[in-house]
Amino acid sequence: QVQLVESGGGLVQAGGSLRLSCVASGRTTGTYFLAWFRQAPGKDREFVSAITRSGGITTYTDSVKGRFTISRDNAKNTVYLQMNSLKPEDTAVYYCAATSSLRWVDVRAPTSYDYWGQGTQVTVSS
Repeated sequence: QVQLVESGGGLVQAGGSLRLSCVASGRTTGTYFLAWFRQAPGKDREFVSAITRSGGITTYTDSVKGRFTISRDNAKNTVYLQMNSLKPEDTAVYYCAATSSLRWVDVRAPTSYDYWGQGTQVTVSS
C-alpha cells in the first residue's frame, strides 16, 4: 500500500509558476512509477507527466512540454511538478498517482495506476 499526499496548489496569475509536491508513504516508494494527472470541471482526468523509478525517463503531454518539469527525490519519497508559464487552461485539480508495474506504452492511462492522492487545486487567472 502507498499513500499519496499532494500540496503546493493555489491561485496564480497567467505566466506565473507553482511547484506541486507529492509525498508518498508506505512501501518503498523508489519502486514505484509516479505520475501527475489533472482534471478540470466537466472534463475527464488527463495525463500530465510521468517519471520512471530512477527518474531517468520522463514524459509529458504535449500541452505542457517546455513549461512543466517532473522530478523525484526517492530519499524524500517525493515527486515534484514544477509548473512555469502557467495558462488559464492549466486550471484543474492535480492528482499524483503511483503504480509498481507499468508498461510504458500505457503510461498515459489513468487505469494503469493503483494509488491516487486526494488532489490539489491549481487555478490560473487571466
